[in-house]
Amino acid sequence: MGVRLGFVSTYPPTQCGIATFSEALISHLAAAGADVGLVRLVDEPQPQAGPVVHQWVTAAPGGATAAARVLDGYDVAVVQHEYGIYGGPDGQDVLDLVAQLHVPVVVVLHTVLVRPTANQYRVLAELVDRAAALVTMTATARERLIAGWDVDPARVSVIAHGAEDNRSAVTPLPNEATRRRRVLTWGLLSEGKGIEWALLGLAELRRRMPLPDYRVVGQTHPRVLERDGEAYRDRLVGMTGSLRLGDRVRFDSRYLSSPDLREVVRRADLILLPYDSPQQVTSGVLTEAVAAGKPVVSTNFPHAVELLSGGAGVLVPPRDPMAIASALERVLTVHGLADQMAAVSRRLAASVLWPAVAARYLELASATHLRSVPAAV
Repeated sequence: MGVRLGFVSTYPPTQCGIATFSEALISHLAAAGADVGLVRLVDEPQPQAGPVVHQWVTAAPGGATAAARVLDGYDVAVVQHEYGIYGGPDGQDVLDLVAQLHVPVVVVLHTVLVRPTANQYRVLAELVDRAAALVTMTATARERLIAGWDVDPARVSVIAHGAEDNRSAVTPLPNEATRRRRVLTWGLLSEGKGIEWALLGLAELRRRMPLPDYRVVGQTHPRVLERDGEAYRDRLVGMTGSLRLGDRVRFDSRYLSSPDLREVVRRADLILLPYDSPQQVTSGVLTEAVAAGKPVVSTNFPHAVELLSGGAGVLVPPRDPMAIASALERVLTVHGLADQMAAVSRRLAASVLWPAVAARYLELASATHLRSVPAAV
């Protein structure tokens, strides 16, 4: 009998990157024959289905105790960690959970900050101290964790984010030579996505060449929508008008299903990731772009440096519209360059596809469980 995995995470229909990640990973673990149950983090009780075996209402008294009791029925608890998904300041309620668990804990770290606040540092320090094993999604995050929190390197595994295989056959369309190229940015919209720099880059690019079509796909992040409404999107739409880009820029505010989104990505010629933060060590969007075999222009955040430096993309400094314009001009006009970049992405894709990623998690969970089983006398 294989190892039984109890997850704690957000999960669809919650709209966030951690929920999408967990849904994909759990489905591929189940497809590989693993026994998986999920403790779902929710703000209020919701209908329960699928792999969800318990709901942890984050503000409810005793929630951590009840969640720990459920997870202790599995062989290994897999804790998805991001500061914003648990209750308490900086999500510190996760510490109440792991303190009460008796099974070994694998903690998956979606964020490892360079400059955490004192409380963010404390939360992560206590969490990693209680973990039997740790997972980061990039080598950069692993190095930050080892250096900043004095973690034994042997405890930290690097396992890629994971993505569906979205590579399509290369079949040139009849009008391939003359059609307008499509540039795409997607994901939940919020400050820090850097779309304003992309718009300024397009305004500069217009001085040099005919503009491609630029599509920004994704609804505003629910947490941002609660706090600020559509202020960021409205500002971007206003910029589009003032820069006279309305005929080439389209904002699509839908939250697309996975199949629909994969189709949108397949139709793009180039993925643009103009993110602000140099601290971002994991990007599911970047992983999905590579899994689709697409050339990428991205700011040089750590995950992009790791994935794209081998030729799959062009890296630019953050908040630099001139650099974005030059990168777009180069990829869109230098004969054969986009095809070369796409070929590198297609070769990289196999290492980030979900079946391979799920197999790595199963191997780690099994090894973690075996280390916790007392030796026979």
